[in-house]
Amino acid sequence: MLKCIAIDDEPLALRQIAAYIAKIPYLELVARFNNAIEAQQCLASEKVDLIFVDINMPDLNGVEFVRGLIDRPMVIFTTAYSEYAIEGFKLDAVDYLLKPFSFADFSRAAAKANSLYELRHNQRPPQEPDSEALPKDREYISVKADYKVSLVRIGDILYIESEGEYVRLHLADGTTITTLFRLKNMETALPAESFMRVHRSYIVNLRAIRSYIKGRIYLSETEYVPIGENYKEAFQNYIRQNFRNL
Repeated sequence: MLKCIAIDDEPLALRQIAAYIAKIPYLELVARFNNAIEAQQCLASEKVDLIFVDINMPDLNGVEFVRGLIDRPMVIFTTAYSEYAIEGFKLDAVDYLLKPFSFADFSRAAAKANSLYELRHNQRPPQEPDSEALPKDREYISVKADYKVSLVRIGDILYIESEGEYVRLHLADGTTITTLFRLKNMETALPAESFMRVHRSYIVNLRAIRSYIKGRIYLSETEYVPIGENYKEAFQNYIRQNFRNL
C-alpha cells in the first residue's frame, strides 16, 4: 500500500485526484492540501511514499516544493502547463500528468509508481546477495511490463539497453520488452559468466556476440552495441581469455 498526499490549490482538481486515488486499491490517501506549505508540515511528521502535486500554485509552487524536500518521496506532477514538464523530470518525477487527465492516465502513472516502489523494496542489498533470489542458476527471469509479468528465457536476451529508470530487453526473436528497472540492478541479477556491461547504457549476452570491431559489438550482421571507453579493457581481457586468436 502506497501512502500518498495530494496538493492542489484548485478544489475541484483536488477532489478529482482524491476520487481517483480511492479507486486504486494500492493507494492510500493520507491527506490533501490546497497549498504546499501545509504539506511541508505534514511531511515533517508523516511517512509518505508518493506525492501528487500541482506545479502552478501561489506562495510556493510544486517544483520549488519538491526541490526543497530532503527525504523526497516519489512524485507525480499534475499541471495545466506543459512547459513545466522538463523541470519536473529534472527532479526525477515518476510521471507528469497534463490537466485535464483521465482516470486511465492517472492509473498508468500510479502503476509506474507502484512498480518502482516494489522494485526498491524487494531488491536485495548488493552486499548481501541471496543466491536463491537471483536468477543466476535459473533459466528464466520474470519481467513486469504492460500490466503483466512475462517469463523471459535468459539465453534469449541478446542485449539490454538503459533508458533512464527503465531498461529495454532486446530478444533473439526480434521483440523487445521495456520494464521499470535500473541497468546496474539488471547487471547484478544476470549471470556474470554470460552477460557483461560493455557501455554505461548496454549489457550484452556474451554468447550472442557474432563479431566485434573498433568499439562495436555485433549481435547480427546489422545490429550492434557500442563499447564504452571505460569498458574496453575488460572486454578485451574476456576475448583473450576465452578465444584463440587465429
